[in-house]
Amino acid sequence: MTRLFSERFLHALEPDERALVETTRRLVRETIGPNAEAVAHEDVFASDTFRLLVEHRIIGTAFPRRHGGSDARQRLRIRLVEELGRVCSAAASLVTGADLSCRAIVAGASDAVADRLLPALCNGTIQAAFALTEPGAGSDVRNLATVAVREGDDESAGYRVSGRKKFITRANVADWYVVIARGRDLAHADGPIHANDPFVALLMPRDAAGLTVGEPTPKLGWFGVPIAELRFDDVHVDAKWRLGQEGDGYALAQDALVRARLGHASMALGRAMGAVEIAATYCCDRSVFGKALGAHQGVQWMLADALTQIEAGRSLVDAAAQSYDRGDADAAVQASMAKMYATDLGMKVCTDALQLSGGRGYLKSFPLERFFRDAKLNQIGEGSSEVHRTVIGRDIVRRMGGADMERHSCLPEGVLTTDF
Repeated sequence: MTRLFSERFLHALEPDERALVETTRRLVRETIGPNAEAVAHEDVFASDTFRLLVEHRIIGTAFPRRHGGSDARQRLRIRLVEELGRVCSAAASLVTGADLSCRAIVAGASDAVADRLLPALCNGTIQAAFALTEPGAGSDVRNLATVAVREGDDESAGYRVSGRKKFITRANVADWYVVIARGRDLAHADGPIHANDPFVALLMPRDAAGLTVGEPTPKLGWFGVPIAELRFDDVHVDAKWRLGQEGDGYALAQDALVRARLGHASMALGRAMGAVEIAATYCCDRSVFGKALGAHQGVQWMLADALTQIEAGRSLVDAAAQSYDRGDADAAVQASMAKMYATDLGMKVCTDALQLSGGRGYLKSFPLERFFRDAKLNQIGEGSSEVHRTVIGRDIVRRMGGADMERHSCLPEGVLTTDF
């Protein structure tokens, strides 16, 4: 079957990876796409969609083989998220959310904890949520105020957690929470947050005494994956539930966020692809001034710009995924560039696609209204576009100011502010 967008990325996948992409396309065509509007009707967890993705081992791509998953490359996962994002933000978010909520467990849990939890998380028997964002700390992770006070001086000592988290995806349906907090000892339990306080990642069960899960918070779009607040009032957590060592919390969180940013980028591009497909179909069906809307040059130029920019974005995201899979040192910055470009482009394309669809596009019965609302969160979640511009800009200045940076061959030696 002919498709509007290039299939070139499939050539880099292994046969079993391509087979999973085809399975995802079939689910999109037969079930997820036709049901997308119903899923987005109210903001309750899309449990049927989740079970479908579990059944067909798409959720399992986030988990190791030894625990029932496939330990998939990011280069495959962005293709799956892109396909799902073409029709349903909730479906795409369930895949990226499985990675975000469980990555720290995969990377940092002890063998005993991993063997207990990961198989059940992989087969969907239980769920987890990633608790990072706070009222005063979102993109600025170093401003976290939730504290985990160690109850003793030895490695076996547990923690007492106090604080508050907000905008936590799937908080109301999760059985376990990955909580990122600032660690401190008993002697400094009541002092102000200090830059040297280590980050700690802790697993917390839903029924922990002192943990309160709030009601879902109403939001503009992305229905099917609710968000809610968490409150911790002196919650005890045994040391066995710590992920990694004390101080590893920041690295574990950043790894999860890099993967999530690739997911946001591919979801935004998938939605943009779907928006162009819908708008182009409408432009072929709609007649104005005696000919098809799509026959007008201005319309063709808008569609041409959108398709070309999306293909460029897909290349950027694919390159960033390869960078992560290789373990490149600059993978995080590459992910920031991909996330910033793709999500800003996704918002623009959805806006233009709705414009091309005229009054029909503004109706709730037409999918572009939903695409338009959902597109905005990709620019905000897992670091806003403005934050990623700052991250990228700082990296440029840091590297260009380094002693080992190759100097442009057209420049003379010495400081450029000196006359020459």
